[in-house]
Amino acid sequence: MSLSAVLVLLILFSGCTLGPDYQRPDLDIPVLYREDAPWKKATPADEAPKGPWWTAYGDPILDDLQDRTAQANQDIKAAVARLDQARATARIEESDLWPRIDLNPAAQRRRTPADLSALGSGDTRTTLSLPFDLGYEVDLWGRVRRSVEAATEEARATAADLENLRLTLHAEVARNYFALRALDSEIELLKRTVELRRQNLRLVESLFLNGEVGRLDVARAETELATAQADVAGLNRDRAQIEHALAVLTGEAVSNFELAESPLDITPPAPSPGLPSQLLERRPDVAAAERRLISANARIGLAHTAFFPDIRLTGSAGFGSDELSSLFSWDNRLWAFGPAVSLPIFTAGRNRAGLEQARAAYEEEIARYRQTLLNAFREVEDSLSDLRILAEQAEMQQLAVIASKDAAQLSNKRYRAGLVSYLEVVDSERTALSSQRIATRIMGQRLQASVSLIKALGGDWSKK
Repeated sequence: MSLSAVLVLLILFSGCTLGPDYQRPDLDIPVLYREDAPWKKATPADEAPKGPWWTAYGDPILDDLQDRTAQANQDIKAAVARLDQARATARIEESDLWPRIDLNPAAQRRRTPADLSALGSGDTRTTLSLPFDLGYEVDLWGRVRRSVEAATEEARATAADLENLRLTLHAEVARNYFALRALDSEIELLKRTVELRRQNLRLVESLFLNGEVGRLDVARAETELATAQADVAGLNRDRAQIEHALAVLTGEAVSNFELAESPLDITPPAPSPGLPSQLLERRPDVAAAERRLISANARIGLAHTAFFPDIRLTGSAGFGSDELSSLFSWDNRLWAFGPAVSLPIFTAGRNRAGLEQARAAYEEEIARYRQTLLNAFREVEDSLSDLRILAEQAEMQQLAVIASKDAAQLSNKRYRAGLVSYLEVVDSERTALSSQRIATRIMGQRLQASVSLIKALGGDWSKK
């Protein structure tokens, strides 16, 4: 058989690819969630648009913080660089699908000793060559294609990692922002309480000067005022720490970042009663886990190819001469072309171990993929139950706020009438303040739970 016939056969058979084709593993996923919503089994789809989900809260300050995070967060910039690296690696692997052509010009001057010269005398000469060298791996077993597939899926997984980081950071900004605003509401409540405590202290001091109450009532009023002032200072400390966290998330120096106090005045957006299961498919961490599973599957095929011959086509064509003036003469052309085969004979179990390693790595990625899905469903369940329970808790707490305020007002009237001691006033006002603070915290928790649900669903739940 001629060389040309062999080459034609190699090219015809180069479409063969060893190793298993990827199939999504069977997953024990519930058809419905425990919480009351029409869910069904989901399939990851990382291409779905995420959207600026935070705009559902209608807060321009939050919108601005999210924009600054997207533009200046350093973790996002690092993740973008990692994605660029992964895509470049995939392009490097893709380059092996094509022949490589190099130009290797050379010039050499040498002297041949007389004893080695055919002419019987020493000879000095110059040799010039200008060859184009060609190299091409015949991908008979799919080694190159499997390498490209593995690198491409790894790049897609890295892209999903970037989207997951963005989603996580935007959710963190929203949660911190709502925690900050909840503290602002609590601080405003305590500041009003401080003013009321001052008024109470002035009243008790007036009654004391008139001989209507004892020194103990004055001491108790002073204690309540100081306690309220200390609580304000403690909340300001907590607020500063959250503000610092927001500064880092938005990529700004803490010393240059400041948000003016603004009490919480946002209602959590209610989940649609017909949430489609496709929303869970948007989660980028699920997509990343599956992309890495596909990549690991491709590496099994790559490991299979190590058992088969490596076939390369090499060639060279150009010109060579002793004189520059005649270098490009047609008579001075040179060429060489032919296949090179490398067949593994004895590797001391290296190739077998490589295949076992690839299979074990695939099993690891299956476990990671399944665990990622289980975590995703758990997070959705947690967020849905949090929203439901917190809504019920907020309703009950509002009743407690109303009742405790009425009790505090009644205690103050009874105290001024001389019917009860100041201790009863202190106790009722503490209860009223505690009820209002708890109600404020619950509102902040409801907003944070809504953010957690959006994150668990992989983005804006209003997108179909």
